[in-house]
Amino acid sequence: MNQRLTVVIPCKNERLNIRKCIESVRSIADEILVADSGSTDDTLAIVRSVGGCGIVEHSWTGYADFKEWAVSQAKHPWVFLVDADERVTTELAAEIQELLSAPPDCLDAYKVGFKTFFMGRPLRFSNWNNLAIRLVRRDRCTFARRRVHEGMDIDRRRTGRLKGKLLHYSFWSYDEFFEKYVRYSKLTADDMWERGQRTSVLQLLVRPFLRFFQLYVLRGGFLDGLVGIQVCILMAFFYSFTKQARLWEMEYAVARPDPEQDCQAEAT
Repeated sequence: MNQRLTVVIPCKNERLNIRKCIESVRSIADEILVADSGSTDDTLAIVRSVGGCGIVEHSWTGYADFKEWAVSQAKHPWVFLVDADERVTTELAAEIQELLSAPPDCLDAYKVGFKTFFMGRPLRFSNWNNLAIRLVRRDRCTFARRRVHEGMDIDRRRTGRLKGKLLHYSFWSYDEFFEKYVRYSKLTADDMWERGQRTSVLQLLVRPFLRFFQLYVLRGGFLDGLVGIQVCILMAFFYSFTKQARLWEMEYAVARPDPEQDCQAEAT
């Protein structure tokens, strides 16, 4: 029996992305639900002008909490999560349509891979994105309680994989990259700290080089030329190192003194 599908698009200030994202999912969606967390640009005006979409709005409560809330607003038994900077290809759309014509009872969710673009350039080998669960039965969609890189708590034995990939238009400038990954490094380090992880001289020195070796050599990032070397250096020597450095900061950094507070204390 053909299963109906809700496409959920979480977004905030995605004026340059939202139209193309919506257009890419129309062929698979019985319902398109744009979940907005406080856009101040023209995002919602564009959604209304495009038409055929439901809009739900909610204050930002963190990646996992917000997406879980957004999924709970869906009408249909299956949900496909698509970020605004992603596009569904015709191949992936056809695969999803075929799957939902008779979904197996033994599987509750499906992982999807990515074809990532960096400043408009496709990454063939140095793609840092891993597989992510995006197609899921609505009543089985529970997110892991992480601040960022939120995965779903679903039995791996009941998780399949789609062959098609999402196009991910990640960053169009270094400003965008640094804005996002400065924030991500803090959130990830907070999660690591709560799990009891701490850094060391070895972690600070070795982990970035291991990550670079994985992306640039093992995954073949060198085959992406100048784009590949930039991406591999950024993900290894910026992101991986910064996460470890933030752990050091939380454990060892001395709090900055506030001389004004000291003056107030002396005055009383």
